[in-house]
Amino acid sequence: MAPASSPDPDRTTPRDRPLSVILIRAAAGRPQQGWLLAGPQTIPVALGRGGIRADKREGDGGTPRGVFHPVRLWWRADRHPRPRTFLPTRSIQPDDAWSEDPAQRHYNRPVKLGADASGDRLTRADHLYDFIIEIDHNTRPRIPGRGSAVFLHLAREAFAPTAGCVGMTRTAMLRLLERIGPATRIVIG
Repeated sequence: MAPASSPDPDRTTPRDRPLSVILIRAAAGRPQQGWLLAGPQTIPVALGRGGIRADKREGDGGTPRGVFHPVRLWWRADRHPRPRTFLPTRSIQPDDAWSEDPAQRHYNRPVKLGADASGDRLTRADHLYDFIIEIDHNTRPRIPGRGSAVFLHLAREAFAPTAGCVGMTRTAMLRLLERIGPATRIVIG
């Protein structure tokens, strides 16, 4: 007989495995704010200034409608310890950025900033990108101009609109990270 303190591999709780799906919906009458439903949790979120859009385009401020999967967690290791998550993780370095130029070879991919590279710097003075959940929006295939750098990240004060991402509080992000994995479907719309 196994000691009482040994975990039983045949008995897992919902917290021992990632959620299969999370839903993101706009709030009634407020297209730039919404709700993220993760199991029994309902989390208030900021959405893009263009609301949720089925025809996402670069620079339109829309949050893309569709079904996506998380790719990895990027986090500021200089500000926070590595959070608990089922996702692969990568600490953000000072030269990390995201290519948002449709004419660039690395459009909608992470890049290292250098003399010949430009992009959205992931190391920010504010805290918006302290935790970034990268999703697979416009990745296979990558279509120039269909949108880049769509993340789940921290929200601005009073849930001000994003440029197309989904923003939430730090507390909500840490709770979500404990329940999200690479196979979790993120349904926006």
